[in-house]
This record gives sequence, structure tokens and C-alpha cells, in this order.
Amino acid sequence: MDLKLEIIILPVADVDRAKDFYENIGFRLDADFSTDRGLRVVQLTPPGSHASIMVGDNLTSAAPGSLRGLHLVTTDLDTARSELLRSGVDVSPIWHDQDGVFHWAGDANRIPGPDEEHDSYSSYASFDDPDGNEWIIQQVVTRLPGR
Repeated sequence: MDLKLEIIILPVADVDRAKDFYENIGFRLDADFSTDRGLRVVQLTPPGSHASIMVGDNLTSAAPGSLRGLHLVTTDLDTARSELLRSGVDVSPIWHDQDGVFHWAGDANRIPGPDEEHDSYSSYASFDDPDGNEWIIQQVVTRLPGR
């Protein structure tokens, strides 16, 4: 079976505000269309990604801002964080998890600063979009075999 993650629908309260936010941080606008019956679909793709997000009207019944732990991956966490800060995004300082396996939900188990070994999959920064959907930026320099 060949399956690929293509789209994640983000619940937002204001489609234009979300569209502006994501375009401002470098997501590519792929589509923005509406129907006469009130469906609006805005598709945006993070730089370098094969998967996209969608925001819009009548796409989901989930509460705006209810998605937690969406992950973006970068090879250079310092640069990605700096670029987001320059775009006006309130990005957390870089952190790593005390256990070094993954990260806990919320702020639990966070240690300030990057992973001491600078291992891939171990250092993070986080931010919320204007609706409160949580994004985690994870540094991956060398992928695990098969990834």
C-alpha cells in the first residue's frame, strides 16, 4: 500500500487572518477558492514540504485552535527560529526534553537550550498560530535509516 500524508485541516476562526499569518511565515499559497454555498478552501504548503495545510470555512467542526503538536522539521533550528521571530511570531526559546526520547505534551519535562549532544530529533522550539494551534519545530540533521 502506498499512502502519503497530504493535507492537515487546521481549525481557525478567521480564514483571512490565518492565511495572512501562514503566508507571512513563508508558506506557499496553493489555492483559495469558495463556493456559492459557503465552503471556502485555502491551501498552504510549508517551505520544502510535500504535505500542506488547509484553512477555510465549513471544513471542520473542530474548535479553532484545538490542534496541538503539529510538527515542522528543519535542519537548522536556530535559523528557522530567527526567521520566524523576524516575521513577528512569538517563538519559544530552543528546548529539549529531559528524557531525550521525544517531548511531552505542553511544557512538561522541557529543559532550556538545545540537546547537549545536538542529536537529530532532540531539540525543539514552539509557537502558536493566531488561533492557538500549536506548532513544534524539530531539528533533524541526520534522519534515521529508512526515513
